[in-house]
Amino acid sequence: MSRRLTGKVVIATHNAGKLTEMRELLAPFGVEAVSAGELGLPEPDETGTMFSENAAIKAHAAAKATGLPAFADDSGLCVDALDGAPGIFSARWAGPTKDFSGAMARIFSELEQRAATNRTAHFVSALVLAWPDGHTELFEGRVFGTLVPPRGEAGFGYDPIFQPEGHARTFGEMSAEEKHGVDWQKGEGLSHRARAFVLLSRACLAPGS
Repeated sequence: MSRRLTGKVVIATHNAGKLTEMRELLAPFGVEAVSAGELGLPEPDETGTMFSENAAIKAHAAAKATGLPAFADDSGLCVDALDGAPGIFSARWAGPTKDFSGAMARIFSELEQRAATNRTAHFVSALVLAWPDGHTELFEGRVFGTLVPPRGEAGFGYDPIFQPEGHARTFGEMSAEEKHGVDWQKGEGLSHRARAFVLLSRACLAPGS
């Protein structure tokens, strides 16, 4: 049975872009959020083989360290013609300096090496909410689209090369509200993280909780 989240939560991330999105998603629910980075928590080794496993590693580490519920996302870009790569290694493709320009260039280089004409891809977000006693909630969202030459400077990561289905602009050309804002009347969001969060909110959050 799902458990309601109230009070304070640790967002288990050191990624400024993810932190901003998560805080904006949590804002309507009156939940106070502090990040693992702000608390000086170390980043655990992500040894999982799936997004959900890595999200759980991060959430449980933060919950254990703080004694508070912790909320973690593990997400990435999966390119069909690259057999799902970079996938769970999306951040690692950018290297220790977080050079996503280089990572995006690598994607197109590898597509060219394979002479691949298929440019379909999807983003995955696995959200895990963990409590200090080990209770865990898992929610996953996906958004499908096409890879295009980099456009736009908004967002972060691989956003400039991802054009979601039904849209003429990349995530890198969209405002934060367009990308991960949620229409709460319809219970819909565009981005993978927004879609996963809608599922989490239905199970674990209440407006003004």
